[in-house]
Amino acid sequence: MAFVRHVVCAMSGGVDSSVAALLLKRRGFSVTGVFMKNWDSLDESGVCTTEKDCEDAYRVCQILDIPFHQVSYVKEYWHYVFSNLLKEYEKGRTPNPDILCNKHIKFNHFHKYAINTLGADAMATGHYARTSQEDEDVFKQKHVAPPTTLFRDRFEIRNPVRLYKGADLLKDQTFFLSQISQDSLRQTMFPLAGLTKEFVKKIAAEAGLHHVLKKKESMGICFIGERNFENFILEYLEAKPGNFVSIEDGTVMGTHKGWFTLTLGQRARIGGQRDAWFVVDKDIATGDVFVAPTTNHPALFRDTVRTDRFHWLTVDPPAELARTEMMECHFRFIHQMPLICCALQRGRVSGQWEDHPAGA
Repeated sequence: MAFVRHVVCAMSGGVDSSVAALLLKRRGFSVTGVFMKNWDSLDESGVCTTEKDCEDAYRVCQILDIPFHQVSYVKEYWHYVFSNLLKEYEKGRTPNPDILCNKHIKFNHFHKYAINTLGADAMATGHYARTSQEDEDVFKQKHVAPPTTLFRDRFEIRNPVRLYKGADLLKDQTFFLSQISQDSLRQTMFPLAGLTKEFVKKIAAEAGLHHVLKKKESMGICFIGERNFENFILEYLEAKPGNFVSIEDGTVMGTHKGWFTLTLGQRARIGGQRDAWFVVDKDIATGDVFVAPTTNHPALFRDTVRTDRFHWLTVDPPAELARTEMMECHFRFIHQMPLICCALQRGRVSGQWEDHPAGA
């Protein structure tokens, strides 16, 4: 009798993860569905769909006749994702909770739970992404402990797994997977890699998964859901009113409830203003948020970006960058934003890196 591979599929109660589990079962794998609870709706006012999502995921597992488990990472989500989110907002920056959630929760705690606790041979998710390895190669991967010495063995043969965009470029989710570890990537399957969203919906309809097919696609904060962001964040950060100030002449245009409710580039809702104004800078010392008129104002554009931290999915940086301290690549800072050609160069300030978009 042939050995059946065990795959644990992360189930969100949505159509993508449901079809991912369905496709895995059709391919003959032993599939277990697991729903992650990462946010406690009792901690704040408003509507949270966690219980309904869990019920939907359980119903899918019943239809597919696969085991269902529920696991809670409420404490871990608060510590590694949401607390970090609040700290970044207080510093005037705009973090991406979905990237943090994938890095710390789904592809760390959940990955370990799937492999170590449930004894899975691999984990799977409903992300629109693919890797450089065939699915059968996933089962050949073994966990390799990190080196105990400062320097790695230069004779060690390394063949890292790479993350690639999926077939549906409009739904490509590799941006949200950009911080996950090589170890978890090696043991992950993306069943939707070669499919489009429309085809996934067709599969769900044909399989009778109508209850997840009818659900509105989630566009809110990872595991927290859709809600008024300003009202939500003000439940956790004290309001710090300030002024909207024109970048052109210093005129006070209006007031806001806190610089952390705004992000660079977004439209500023200023009462009494007929024309659109957009956020170009924030002064967290004074509370002033500087705004500019129109979407093509020079103050909204930058030709250099500085960062102090890089995460290489392949663990080691590209050889070209290590050798010359400069590399041409592509860049984006928002999901679905068109890729921009740029030059990556090591800066002179405390080992920082600079990102220079080409042609800017």
